[in-house]
Amino acid sequence: MRRLFGSVRARATLGATVVVTIALVAAGTAVLLSLWSNLSGQAGTQAERAARAVATELSGGAGYDRLSLDDDDRPVQIVDGSKRLVAATEDLERISGTGTDAVRVQAAQPGRGDDGDDDALRPGEIGEDVDFGDGSATIDGDTADYRFAAVEVSVTGKGTLTVYAGAPLAAEQSAVRTALTVMLIGLPLLLAVVAGVTWLVTRRALRPVEGIRREMAAITASQDLARRVPVPETHDEVARLARTTNETLAALEASVERQRRFVADASHELRSPIASLRTQLEVGAAHPELLDVGGAVEDTVRLQRLAADLLLLARLDAGEGPGEARFDLGTLVREETAQRAGVTVAAESVEVAGSRGQLARVLANLLDNARRHARQRVAVTLRTENGWAVLGVADDGAGVPPAERERIFERFVRLDDARSRDDGGAGLGLAIARDVALRHGGTLTVREAPEGGALFELRLPVPWRRSEGSCGSVPQCGRTA
Repeated sequence: MRRLFGSVRARATLGATVVVTIALVAAGTAVLLSLWSNLSGQAGTQAERAARAVATELSGGAGYDRLSLDDDDRPVQIVDGSKRLVAATEDLERISGTGTDAVRVQAAQPGRGDDGDDDALRPGEIGEDVDFGDGSATIDGDTADYRFAAVEVSVTGKGTLTVYAGAPLAAEQSAVRTALTVMLIGLPLLLAVVAGVTWLVTRRALRPVEGIRREMAAITASQDLARRVPVPETHDEVARLARTTNETLAALEASVERQRRFVADASHELRSPIASLRTQLEVGAAHPELLDVGGAVEDTVRLQRLAADLLLLARLDAGEGPGEARFDLGTLVREETAQRAGVTVAAESVEVAGSRGQLARVLANLLDNARRHARQRVAVTLRTENGWAVLGVADDGAGVPPAERERIFERFVRLDDARSRDDGGAGLGLAIARDVALRHGGTLTVREAPEGGALFELRLPVPWRRSEGSCGSVPQCGRTA
């Protein structure tokens, strides 16, 4: 049972059936009550008409023995002011629901008169008010339910009399029973139709979801991220779910592929310095006079730098934040370029927020890259522009072809001329620089330098100071340390 109602289709069907059941029961009850009220009102009208007909005869001076009480086989009682039955239908055997249950005329009681001096009605007048009630009566052996109407009439010499006349409720009860029977038969059939239609419609609506689930299960089992879930031709939420799922699978596939390529490239890059270092150490162990200490140190430094780059990339991929510390980027630029020959610097004092160590690494990577490709000189500039700190590193080398200006920021990517250099680069410097720039809310791009080489441009947002009084065009207006 729990497994059955664990299905969305079953819950939707049950919910729809319960709601329709409640609605139908409420509507059916209202219809039956309205039908009974309407038919009961009609019976009351008939009873009132019969009571007023007898009251009219009494007001005209007709005697009790001359009243037409037996014409319609309806129960009629006439009661005087002392609640004494003075006239009734001849074959009346039992009655309830009126002012008295007497069915035989009662003799007048001594000492009690029938005339009332304070009657509200004038002699010969019939009362406007009518009292209704339900009861039963037995006439000539036949018992039935009736709607009774009570009408008062003032008769000269007899005082105020009350005429009770009944109208049968058999037709009304039959109509209500018929309507109830139809509802009791039709309600289950209608509920069955509602449940069946809801089940089929829900099944049809959820069929694409089941297809998505099966395909996702197959992808999980096969670990084939190149597969995609089927997208239905509809333009509803299920189709959007399928498209979003495929986008997620595509992003996951790209991420896994990048990770796989990263691991493969890292393994390859690590293998070369380790193998070279091992060879030199083995040769040195066998022939100490042939040990190339300088080469071993160079390979060790290369290996250390590569390991540091890989660790930094791992931290960035894990979501390491840049922090909120503020410092002068111009001071950092002057410190990093102080020990580098052939570098010209024109740097303003610009305060930025973030990780000083990470931005120092970005600048060092850009300077190393420029130095490897420059013919003679490297130029570093720092300025502010529309709320951004713009750091430029330009060289006078061959530049970067337009088709390669985005690819060089990918990990382990080196252009052919860079690969021909034995400089120990692993193709991680520019990738690290862009990742750090993005995590600081900035950008890193490359274009042609005025001297014809490559110009790498780092843009970082300048934090807004409340004392300045206005944000202007600063991109991070309102940011505080």
